[in-house]
Amino acid sequence: MTTTPVNEPAARPAATPPAAAAAPKQQRVGSSRDMAGRKREYETIYILRPDSTSDVIAQVNQKVRGVIEAGGGTLMKIDNWGKRKLAYEVKKQLKGIYLYWHYLATPGVVEEIERNLRMLDNVIRYYTVKVDENVDPNAKPSEMTDEAFAKAAETAADDEEIMTGQARSPFSDLEEDDDIDPDAEEEALRRAALEAEADKETPPVEGGAAPTKGEE
Repeated sequence: MTTTPVNEPAARPAATPPAAAAAPKQQRVGSSRDMAGRKREYETIYILRPDSTSDVIAQVNQKVRGVIEAGGGTLMKIDNWGKRKLAYEVKKQLKGIYLYWHYLATPGVVEEIERNLRMLDNVIRYYTVKVDENVDPNAKPSEMTDEAFAKAAETAADDEEIMTGQARSPFSDLEEDDDIDPDAEEEALRRAALEAEADKETPPVEGGAAPTKGEE
């Protein structure tokens, strides 16, 4: 009697363990010279498109402020330097709205700020400079107020816009019977024109995606 052999089932391959999730990218904390509990002092300037509204400026400012505060930094000062002529055309723009920031933070915060600025269509240039290092935050308390922060979203009209009627004069809200020299507005515009001419002689900050000055 012939016995038919029974085929043994093939052994199952060993299960492959699931791949470990990629670790989130950590912010750079600085160099070996950085002391614990100290921060670096930075200045960042970014330039927005000249047609950016106050709401747009406020949104960009709030995003940058959020990055600084989330990274444990301290915002010292923010200024809206107004609309200025660029040294050369940038992204088809001849003017831009300059925003100046002064803050304490770590290098990783600066990288995150510039990463966010790079993704915003309204930002045409940005540049960061390291002013100092190993700064004690308690020795430089912030005097930043919500009022000053909100004011940084307001951009004053430049002299060209006022002269061409594209914007209102800063004297337009005065009553006719106010005790104001009738030539005051013309004189103010003349001074503004002289300041604008002086600005042309000083090249504006055109950092763009250039590396942060002073970083190592």
